[in-house]
Amino acid sequence: MTRQQVLDLYFMEARARLIDIGAFIDRMERATGEDDFRMKGFRRALGELSKGNPGKARAVLLALSDPTKEPIAAATTKAACGAWPGTQ
Repeated sequence: MTRQQVLDLYFMEARARLIDIGAFIDRMERATGEDDFRMKGFRRALGELSKGNPGKARAVLLALSDPTKEPIAAATTKAACGAWPGTQ
């Protein structure tokens, strides 16, 4: 597809998602308390989008993913939390 075709097909959906992200960040910044690992990972992932590198979707996913290779002995929670609580 051409860039024009991509814009015609996907721009409004991407625009809506971007507005949703802006609203989420606004709510977070108005809320009291400190950021936890999820918001730190989220901001790290957002930073990947402003870089001029290809593979932005992969970089965003990796910014939120556990980079370790060894499995843990037992799960510490019953559900995924969407970001890795460790340090990168």
